[in-house]
Amino acid sequence: MADKRVVVFGAGAIGGYTGGNLAHNGFDVTLIDPWPEHIEAIRKNGLSLEGVVEAESVLARPKTLHLTEVQNLAKEKPIDICFISMKSYDTEWAATMMRQYLAPGGYMVSLQNCINEERIAGVVGWGKTVGAIAAILSAELYAPGKIRRTGAKNPPGHEVYRVGEVHGKMTARIEELGDMIRTIDTCKVTDNLWGERWSKLCVNGMHNGVSAASGLSGNAMRQDERIRKLIIALGGEAVRVGQAAGYRLEDIAGQDAEKLARASEGDKGALEEVEALMLALRNSQGRSDAQRPSMGQDMQKGRRTEIDFINGVIVERGTALNRKVSTHQKLIAAVKEVELGRAKPSPDLLYAIN
Repeated sequence: MADKRVVVFGAGAIGGYTGGNLAHNGFDVTLIDPWPEHIEAIRKNGLSLEGVVEAESVLARPKTLHLTEVQNLAKEKPIDICFISMKSYDTEWAATMMRQYLAPGGYMVSLQNCINEERIAGVVGWGKTVGAIAAILSAELYAPGKIRRTGAKNPPGHEVYRVGEVHGKMTARIEELGDMIRTIDTCKVTDNLWGERWSKLCVNGMHNGVSAASGLSGNAMRQDERIRKLIIALGGEAVRVGQAAGYRLEDIAGQDAEKLARASEGDKGALEEVEALMLALRNSQGRSDAQRPSMGQDMQKGRRTEIDFINGVIVERGTALNRKVSTHQKLIAAVKEVELGRAKPSPDLLYAIN
């Protein structure tokens, strides 16, 4: 595997953490990122990958390219594996830019929050498209050349990464990819990529937009009773849409999917169990109570959010399947108010939704 040429397009929190660790573990990895200062910092000082404890921290020295230097790949060995780790709205152009540099047997891996395999396949074809999910990998790019992980490695009872083929079959390349990623953390090779994808979309749909609109950290959201009820309502709607679409859902942030849906629909017993687990899971392995989901981080930085690619997808699919998605619609509207500068992040924006 070490002879594989690997490119990670998008060296942010997840892409940078994954690619940097692969490079540190002996793989031939090149990081590409549109933030010039980030690339220059890595070239000068290496890529600092901080763990929750010192023993998990490494200083990686991957190869790097600015966007303006990508053309140099034409003079080098073709790419065997290209991870796309850009925001969803940048998926197509990133895949298009890298397509010409793939080896004949090479493929692209969507290592992103949202469901982007179809976008990548539209560029390179389904046969060259693979899915990877950072199921419970929490990290942040907090300065050029510096990424910190905010949750401990090897969490019990749940694999950090999931990888799978779009057709659900086990193949040599997906097993190989799983082995590669296991040098970083736990990884499940799954025959249920689409169920895993929708399950992670439920998690993101429950938390990311709520943090972006409210300004609250993950722990603070769960401690606020009204926000907690909103999160459960968002999760229940998303689960029902996924079930109607025929997906085999996995757990949703540690919650049983059906129980979460019933909790959102007024089942008192289910609601008590779901809330108890939410409160017990207060990022007990996390670095800080102030840690925000990725969209909350984006809002802090003034970046465009992925709300249309997370909650927007749930609304689109739910509408087509005639399922209730009104809570997601209202959350999207609240996030847009903040994103467009018409309101400041505040829990008050969300209290009236549910």
